[in-house]
Amino acid sequence: MRHPAPILAVSLVALLAAAPVAARRETAPLSDTARAALKDYEPVGTTSCIPLRSVESTRIVDPSAIIYKVSSRKLYVNQPDDGRCTALRKERALVTRTMTGNLCRMDIVRVIDPPTPIEYGSCILGDFTEYRRRN
Repeated sequence: MRHPAPILAVSLVALLAAAPVAARRETAPLSDTARAALKDYEPVGTTSCIPLRSVESTRIVDPSAIIYKVSSRKLYVNQPDDGRCTALRKERALVTRTMTGNLCRMDIVRVIDPPTPIEYGSCILGDFTEYRRRN
């Protein structure tokens, strides 16, 4: 009796090789609210991950931006993977669970109402843009 597994494996490899590689999306422009929150800062680069231990505070600006404050001179801005996440509102909070101690692109954060256990959904994080305070 012949086994179909080798044929299936070859077909799967051929299918994956022929599939187009997903291109990284361009980061959407920041909203007016986010630009106002960053008026004293300038972007200096991007990274895929940030260490959670260095984050002093987190601020949801609007559905298109989350600011992670590392120090008075340094912030990281994350725009959700699709450019916006409708669950994000400035009066809500994020719940982050990570096994590595880093918060990374494609991690999922849950959005909650702080005084209640109500969960409004979750967001997939995009890349982190580092901002430094202008002199």
